[in-house]
Amino acid sequence: GWRPPEIPSSLAWFLIFVCIYMCECVNSATKKPRKSPADKGRSESGARGASRGRANGHPQQNGEGDPVTLFEVVKLGKSAMQSVVDDWIESYKQDRDIALLDLINFFIQCSGCRGTVRIEMFRNMQNAEIIRKMTEEFDEDSGDYPLTMPGPQWKKFRSNFCEFIGVLIRQCQYSIIYDEYMMDTVISLLTGLSDSQVRAFRHTSTLAAMKLMTALVNVALNLSIHQDNTQRQYEAERNKMIGKRANERLELLLQKRKELQENQDEIENMMNSIFKGIFVHRYRDAIAEIRAVCIEEIGVWMKMYSDAFLNDSYLKYVGWTLHDRQGEVRLKCLKALQSLYTNRELFPKLELFTNRFKDRIVSMTLDKEYDVAVEAIRLVTLILHGSEEALSNEDCENVYHLVYSAHRPVAVAAGEFLHKKLFSRHDPQAEEALAKRRGRNSPNGNLIRMLVLFFLESELHEHAAYLVDSLWESSQELLKDWECMTELLLEEPVQGEEAMSDRQESALIELMVCTIRQAAEAHPPVGRGTGKRVLTAKERKTQIDDRNKLTEHFIIALPMLLSKYSADAEKVANLLQIPQYFDLEIYSTGRMEKHLDALLKQIKFVVEKHVESDVLEACSKTYSILCSEEYTIQNRVDIAHSQLIDEFVDRFNHSVEDLLQEGEEADDDDIYNVLSTLKRLTSFHNAHDLTKWDLFSNCYRLLRTGIEHGAMPEQIVVQALQCSHYSILWQLVKITEGSPSKAFMLLCDLLMIFSHQLMTGGREGLQPLVFNPDSGLQSELLSFVMDHVFIDQDDENQSMEGDEEDEANKIEALHKRRNLLAAFSKLIIYDIVDMHAAADIFKHYMKYYNDYGDIIKETLSKTRQIDKIQCAKTLILSLQQLFNELVQEQGPNLDRTSAHVSGIKELARRFALTFGLDQIKTREAVATLHKDGIEFAFKYQNQKGQDYPPPNLAFLEVLIMLRKFLTEQMMERREDVWLPLISYRNSLVTGGEDDRMSVNSGSSSRNTVPHVSRNVSVILNVLFLDESLEGSWLNRNENIHTPGTLQPPQLTSTVLRENTRQMGEQIQEHESEQGSEQDFLHKRGLMEDDAEPIFEDVMMSSRGQLEDMNEEFEDTMVIDLPPSRNRRERAELRPDFFDSAAIIEDDSGFGMPMF
Repeated sequence: GWRPPEIPSSLAWFLIFVCIYMCECVNSATKKPRKSPADKGRSESGARGASRGRANGHPQQNGEGDPVTLFEVVKLGKSAMQSVVDDWIESYKQDRDIALLDLINFFIQCSGCRGTVRIEMFRNMQNAEIIRKMTEEFDEDSGDYPLTMPGPQWKKFRSNFCEFIGVLIRQCQYSIIYDEYMMDTVISLLTGLSDSQVRAFRHTSTLAAMKLMTALVNVALNLSIHQDNTQRQYEAERNKMIGKRANERLELLLQKRKELQENQDEIENMMNSIFKGIFVHRYRDAIAEIRAVCIEEIGVWMKMYSDAFLNDSYLKYVGWTLHDRQGEVRLKCLKALQSLYTNRELFPKLELFTNRFKDRIVSMTLDKEYDVAVEAIRLVTLILHGSEEALSNEDCENVYHLVYSAHRPVAVAAGEFLHKKLFSRHDPQAEEALAKRRGRNSPNGNLIRMLVLFFLESELHEHAAYLVDSLWESSQELLKDWECMTELLLEEPVQGEEAMSDRQESALIELMVCTIRQAAEAHPPVGRGTGKRVLTAKERKTQIDDRNKLTEHFIIALPMLLSKYSADAEKVANLLQIPQYFDLEIYSTGRMEKHLDALLKQIKFVVEKHVESDVLEACSKTYSILCSEEYTIQNRVDIAHSQLIDEFVDRFNHSVEDLLQEGEEADDDDIYNVLSTLKRLTSFHNAHDLTKWDLFSNCYRLLRTGIEHGAMPEQIVVQALQCSHYSILWQLVKITEGSPSKAFMLLCDLLMIFSHQLMTGGREGLQPLVFNPDSGLQSELLSFVMDHVFIDQDDENQSMEGDEEDEANKIEALHKRRNLLAAFSKLIIYDIVDMHAAADIFKHYMKYYNDYGDIIKETLSKTRQIDKIQCAKTLILSLQQLFNELVQEQGPNLDRTSAHVSGIKELARRFALTFGLDQIKTREAVATLHKDGIEFAFKYQNQKGQDYPPPNLAFLEVLIMLRKFLTEQMMERREDVWLPLISYRNSLVTGGEDDRMSVNSGSSSRNTVPHVSRNVSVILNVLFLDESLEGSWLNRNENIHTPGTLQPPQLTSTVLRENTRQMGEQIQEHESEQGSEQDFLHKRGLMEDDAEPIFEDVMMSSRGQLEDMNEEFEDTMVIDLPPSRNRRERAELRPDFFDSAAIIEDDSGFGMPMF
């Protein structure tokens, strides 16, 4: 067959190079030069196709009302974000100007601005002019900001917003982002918006830019990986023998590597633009949330692409921001660092940063914000895990003591640190060898000894429960090794092992009892947490298993421990707490009655041996628990208990007879026999009903003898009195089966049942059964509530049985009091008791907020729904009652700075908040409230004459707090007695002006005249336009006037500012004095002893930034992605169009609105 003519190899290579050269020429001719972001705003745009339904930049609705703009689609979140981005890319390919216009309006609308960028604006105006136009159209009074708005519609908007930006870059990473148009437009817009005076613009653009940067970092990382792979393939192909080498493949790999390098340069330029134009300025923004966004994202960059970003040039921003005044920002810093320190491979790059900022991180473990302190402790733990040498002993000790913190998350985090430092075993071979041993020789044996030593060295013995709770989550296996603990206590030390001291044994027993309590109750000790939470099914199962495990173990071990330590009162008192955590059914189901007998025998021996009150009370409580009627062992324990009491009662009776017969000749033995026996019986009488043994008779005989002859020892008198007291109380329990509280609850229920509600539903025939309480009964009910509900804790404790009341009884007592208050409140809500009776309840709202705040608040809400006017009268009546009580206590000349006056004002302020925001609906109620208050203030005349203010004039200061939107006004200094009147007049005039939280940080109504609301005008007429007051004391000072509203401070725009160079120099000088970022940049070293910058609530001016940027960026790094491992020296980079020098030299005016 025919064969093509052979072409010489030299000619073939020549033709290949000619083809490549021609292709490059064609590409360079068709490729548009890269535009500066300043020029993109002048781009022409045409009409858009019907696919988006837009005409001339206006959104159009189709017939079905489907969303037609990016903002609406992202807000609804019904479509997959990738399909949304794909639709936008398709429209961009059809008409990129219209697509970009949609994207620009997306960012504008996400800021809450209702303005729209039109096609003409996009075509003819620069970015700065567009942003200025949008700022003018921004509705600052609306308060609508989609990224932070509440409600289900906006719940996921922020996440959808961030996802959209990430998906957009991901889908465009292979073509569109390199077209030198789309990214320039977006970055330029976001840079301008990030420097706006409108907070919403700054926040939205900064968030978008940071997410955009994160997406670009991911693209750069992928490019780096592809470039390394291409380089590796090229090297492998080039190293082949000449005969096997594919020259065509080499050329393709070279071309691909060159293309990847160009793309990487493009990405570097984009990232430089965002970092220099946005991050460098916004990480120190006046708004904490904006600073937090910047720090959060830079942490992502450093973790995602550590080769490029994990260096001192970027870490310094995180280090500086550790000193931020807002806890939210400090928290983001710590979490960003945690993500870095988690990877141990990154520790070498973090070494200098750790040395520089370690002290600051350790000090943050004591941060006033608990969330920040927790994360700081976790970060210190990660540093310790990566390098134990990084932390000194002093650093560790600063964290150790936090295990005793009352705030549980802080304590748990410190417990993890302690576990990592002291209890983590790092020798796998030694751990494997020890794992085969059990008991005192097990791996936990030495760790338990270390825990005991740590507990003793901390010298906070009464906080053993806190220490156990702190370690519970991290060292649960160690703390539940009760077998090892008991062996350490019972067994003799082996040869060569040091025996535990008496102090160590006491500490170990105390810790062991705390671990038993924690396992059995499954909740933190008192003082940690807000109360018992509901356990999950898994936690409940774990609790049951632990309780069974400890019961089975200590049923056998406890009698032996009591036998060994029976002579030590402290140890025995702790050990006797263990039975209360037993599952006592195991005695019967496990056929362990013999161990029960052994326990009862040891308890009896302890009672006979000790007279200390702690030990005796522990024995009494143990008998009480074991005698519970719900268990089958009750009869066996009750017999042993009765026999013990019989023995001591018989001994007591004989010793009393001997003592009384001896009289004054009684010796110490007779006194000791009576005293020791009486102490035991008194301790048991506290928890057990011993009235059938008639201990009262002999106690009375002892007391009567002491009164008649005066020779009775004081200790016997005290014990006899206490025993008699218990006898009387037990008798009262039998006599008074009911209680006044139950009677009160029953009466309230009866009043509810036989109230006028009985006739509702067509039951008018029951009208004869309706009973309405008269004023006398209502007064008695209210008096009962005042006497039994609103009582001080000290009064309650004195009325309780026993010297000390445990926490469970306190909670139960509070629960009963809450029921009493709720029962009476229901009578008020259902109009059975007059509403004015609620004034006595409302006045206790602040004082008893923790106990009854929810009940009182709900009662107030219900009464307001029933009758707003009557509710307002009740509120003002409660304030008047408090004011009268204060006048009776302090006299007419009140100290307006006292805590009592401040409390009444705070209560009034709380009442004001209950009226809601709709002033139209509450107008009459507010006017009634103020009218009654004014009448009360002027009700009585001063005894000195009309020229002197009324005695209740100070009540007007309370009325001032009833203005919800009150702004503090400066006023001229006058006589103190007239200040309430002046202050109240000022609040009425200036309080009418609505104070709304403006989204725009600059005031748009800086010269507005304060106006008076309709509610206030009514009150002003009542107070100041009453002609009957003419010639009275009110006109004593004719020159009394209301000061005008203070002008709000002028907030300076970051876009337009005059004389900004001087301000920029002042700020720069101030920051330089404090050791600012400038100092760091000029020192060119992170590890110098430079002070961190002070974050002021001002932002650098645009022009000041521009003029200082040339100096600032001289030492600021340029993002330069690390070269691939075999990458050659690349050609000179293109000019950086976002470089500060380029901005300043540009005469087009681009630089001014950019920064």
